[in-house]
Amino acid sequence: MSGFFDLPSDLQHSYLGLVGLHLREALLPVLAGLIVSLPVAQLCVRFRWIYPPVLGVTTVLYAIPSLAFFVVLIDYFGQSETTVMVPLALYSLVVLVPAIVDGVRSVPPETLAAAQAMGFGPVRRYLQVQLPIAVPAIIAGLRVATVSSISLVSVGMLIGNQGALGNMLYDAQTYERSALAVNSVLTIGVLGVLADGVLVLVRLLLTPWMPRKGAGR
Repeated sequence: MSGFFDLPSDLQHSYLGLVGLHLREALLPVLAGLIVSLPVAQLCVRFRWIYPPVLGVTTVLYAIPSLAFFVVLIDYFGQSETTVMVPLALYSLVVLVPAIVDGVRSVPPETLAAAQAMGFGPVRRYLQVQLPIAVPAIIAGLRVATVSSISLVSVGMLIGNQGALGNMLYDAQTYERSALAVNSVLTIGVLGVLADGVLVLVRLLLTPWMPRKGAGR
């Protein structure tokens, strides 16, 4: 294990510092994507003709290689965390928008009718009725977007040491220290599993009305 956590000075962070940096670069884009996706998805539900073009745009954005984004964004943000996080936020839209739309559309019409009869306006219905019922679908989208983002942060190593834990992959080759590569891969994998587990727990807490596996046995 000697050398496993002994990081070269050019990484400019301790092991825990890299873990924190990696989580920040991965999770903030997903949060930004969620904030953008919520109103966009509501527009897609309210005006169905908007959904195909929106889905097409998000799919095209997802198809653009991250390196191409980096080339464009470096002129504006330099070799910084922002240059890495903006593409990740855009990539998350292709997962989050359909997940929210599908979740909101799954709300039973009679539930919406009851809410309307109680005087709920469109905004209140969306926030207090549709979104809570759509939580399982939204969390499912967040799980995919989060794990994907944790993995893709590593690509930032190509633009000036901005890949957080991914930077160790570059140093592993530079200094011929395979332990750094193993450390990087294992840690990123563990972070992905832990993040996914946290989101599953959040879903369980937010949806106590959903049946649990093995309930009633």
